[in-house]
Amino acid sequence: MPYGTIIHNLRERRGLTQEELSNRLGISRAALSHYETNRREPDYETLTKIADLFDVSIDYLIGRTHNPNNTLEPEVREFVDELELSDEELLKKYSLTIDGMKLTKDEAKRFIAFIRADRSIR
Repeated sequence: MPYGTIIHNLRERRGLTQEELSNRLGISRAALSHYETNRREPDYETLTKIADLFDVSIDYLIGRTHNPNNTLEPEVREFVDELELSDEELLKKYSLTIDGMKLTKDEAKRFIAFIRADRSIR
């Protein structure tokens, strides 16, 4: 099912108008209309707001699963949101991968350094 149909159905089930939902999401009614008719794709921030508002997963919103309740438990979500990739213990315990290949410790550190540099120039 296209993401627009899913968003539309969630809005309808909640009894919200496009105006009400767009106000809650902090977007224009026209933008929401474009999402619901599949003319535009919502950005990550908007998808996150929609998922949080309707208590569904982003995977459900984009049609990757038919299970709307496949979301992280609040404690797990908080843990994931607070992960610090530069934590030495975390790098020892978990492996980061790109294209299916595990990053070495040095590659992970360079990746973190790149993101920090990119953020500092924005």
